[in-house]
Amino acid sequence: ITFLYLLLSSLYEPEEQQGKERCLPHPVHLHPYVYSVPADYCCDMNIALAYHKCMDDWQDDKSPVGRAEAALLQKGYDQVAARYPEKCRAIESCLKELRQLEKSGTATLDAAANASAKMLGIVCRYQEDMWADELEQLGQALGRFIYLMDAYDDLPADKRKKRFNPLNSYEAREDYEAFIKESLTMLIGECTEIFEALPLVQDMDILRNILYAGCWTRYEQLQQKKSKNVPASSTNRKEDGA
Repeated sequence: ITFLYLLLSSLYEPEEQQGKERCLPHPVHLHPYVYSVPADYCCDMNIALAYHKCMDDWQDDKSPVGRAEAALLQKGYDQVAARYPEKCRAIESCLKELRQLEKSGTATLDAAANASAKMLGIVCRYQEDMWADELEQLGQALGRFIYLMDAYDDLPADKRKKRFNPLNSYEAREDYEAFIKESLTMLIGECTEIFEALPLVQDMDILRNILYAGCWTRYEQLQQKKSKNVPASSTNRKEDGA
């Protein structure tokens, strides 16, 4: 959502208001803020996604924490739903589709990733104008990347808890790790191709850093963790073979 805010601000160059206020996490001192219309939109979408994430946790795992957090967000979400009824219905529909696919236990990776992509594409489609289609396509590509990255990250825990993960049938492949990296590279490549075609100037260094480096942070952490878990004898055999 922060990335989306920076992207929309760079693309639309909205009028911004600056000031200083206290906030709940830091109530003692005044802190600077920048406000714009895209900021309001992004905050609303953040509430909508957070609310449905909490409800999803409750429905899937009967998480009392998820239910409690959803209750705290309920009033704010109702206000967002009143402002953006079509988007909120679409988010709910995409998450429902994704939940049904995952509960079926037979969903393909593409089908599950596409449901997530559709949702994020709707969120990124800020308004109906000349940039709407490009922003939606960018969001869809980013949504597929995020879904695959999450599935890759969650696979060990999902196996332990016997939960569905679309990568279960892929892990036995000899080229599993290469397949994951190539797929992630292709998906973020689709996203960056659209991104680079947009007439952006403001915050380009930050935006590029997110897409070209930040998105890969979790992947790199997982690779480091896996390399530490490789037995020394296995590492020596690989070195001897090299």
